[in-house]
Amino acid sequence: MSWGTELWDQFDNLEKHTQWGIDILEKYIKFVKERTEIELSYAKQLRNLAKKYQPKKNSKEEEEYRYTACKAFLSTLNEMNDYAGQHEVISENMTSNITVELARYVQELKQERKSYFHDGRKAQQHIEICWKQLESSKRRFERDCKEADRAQQYFEKMDADINVTKADVEKARQQAQMRHQMAEDSKADYSSTLQKFNHEQHEYYHTHIPNIFQKIQEMEERRIVRIGESMKTYAEVDRQVIPIIGKCLDEIVKAAESIDQKNDSQLVIEAYKSGFEPPGDIEFEDYTQPMKRTVSDNSLSNSRGEGKPELKFGGKSKGKLWPFIKKNKGATPEDFSNLPPEQRRKKLQQKVDELNKEIQKEMDQRDAITKMKDVYLKNPQMGDPASLDHKLTEVSQNIEKLRLEAQKFEAWLAEVEGRLPARSEQARRQSGMFDAQNPATVNSCAQDRESSPDGSYTEEQSQEGEGKVLATDFDDEFDEEEPLPAIGTCKALYTFEGQNEGTISVVEGETLYVIEEDKGDGWTRIRRNEDEEGYVPTSYVEVYLDKNAKGAKTYI
Repeated sequence: MSWGTELWDQFDNLEKHTQWGIDILEKYIKFVKERTEIELSYAKQLRNLAKKYQPKKNSKEEEEYRYTACKAFLSTLNEMNDYAGQHEVISENMTSNITVELARYVQELKQERKSYFHDGRKAQQHIEICWKQLESSKRRFERDCKEADRAQQYFEKMDADINVTKADVEKARQQAQMRHQMAEDSKADYSSTLQKFNHEQHEYYHTHIPNIFQKIQEMEERRIVRIGESMKTYAEVDRQVIPIIGKCLDEIVKAAESIDQKNDSQLVIEAYKSGFEPPGDIEFEDYTQPMKRTVSDNSLSNSRGEGKPELKFGGKSKGKLWPFIKKNKGATPEDFSNLPPEQRRKKLQQKVDELNKEIQKEMDQRDAITKMKDVYLKNPQMGDPASLDHKLTEVSQNIEKLRLEAQKFEAWLAEVEGRLPARSEQARRQSGMFDAQNPATVNSCAQDRESSPDGSYTEEQSQEGEGKVLATDFDDEFDEEEPLPAIGTCKALYTFEGQNEGTISVVEGETLYVIEEDKGDGWTRIRRNEDEEGYVPTSYVEVYLDKNAKGAKTYI
């Protein structure tokens, strides 16, 4: 099966077919190129997707990734980056192994094809020239034969005519002989040209064209093999990354299997546990007796106030805005006393750890400077040791400052964890609160954290840096306001040091006026005189409401 023998007369069709083969190859190159672009685009979109859902640094989202489910999701995002990288590898390998190589091969193929068909056209032109020479020799032979016949006939006519002179007959005879000779020469030339043409034609159809067509056939078959190899490479490039993609998927499955719902539940407890005890039973209040209400420290109203760690400073109490707020509403106490005990302990522990890390960092820096100073002392040419004294002093001061700060937070932490007695307990001991009267209630009040009027959790004794709020701090607030009428009286069961804004200090046994009863947040508003009024914990006073007073609660 050879194109040279089977398709000897299909030169033009072979030229069209080979051009079509090159077009197919270029189409396949374009297909692979577009596939590489799709892979790159897909990889880019996957990376952007993974980046979009990555937790932002120093944000609440980063804290959420403590949970195993979130960790698994983060692992999935990281694996998606690796997954995207494999699609980039596919694009790179297809570009280098297929697109670039085939593009170079197409250029070589075009040159080779052009050379073969150039040789074929040259052979065609040669055989056409030989054919034209044969035709010309043939026509000349035919013309000379006809001229020789006419000259012979003219000679015979002259020779038969008795009126023609002998000289004219001789002249006609010589002319006839000359024409016959020319015809013979033309015959010989035509015969020679014909033999030559037949030889050239045989060579053309049995040697030149078969050889050229055979080379074109081999070229076309190489093209077909090459495109087949490229298709195999196309599949192999994909197959090479399948194990790595499989590992990525296996890691995602592994991350999913690592999710521990029990661990996540425990983390929720650690994150939101307040440390407070649940409220006790509500005491029965007998309204058939004279109007009197005593709210213990484990009552629902007090507990409700203690159970709202999310309320912010300056919040409303049952829809009423707290009127004594002067400091920044967003301010957070340095000792985190606005948080429930458990959350406060965690925050303080975190702060202590951060300070210890900073101390270690400064100590490492001090050691490095000390070593450098020793080197300078041994080798003065390397530097002046005295030039490091200022830096060494500065670092030492920073270490001392950080240690003092760490000790402060450690003291607060120790107080929360119960390693040291609470300041509120010390204050109460000084005021003689720890007596035999209702000791369980006293201890509970001393250790529990109260819900301040601003809606945040504070200790009964705030940090030392905050002074007592004087009555004069609120004079400007109420110069133009009409004082609220008293709706009853109350007796202080315990001494209370009102150090938060809006609170008022009371002494055990003191009698005061009630101007606003507990709204459910654990605080009662009282007045000592026209200039002093504020809030005290409801559990610290025994309230006697005037049944007929305006604003007093009516009980059914």
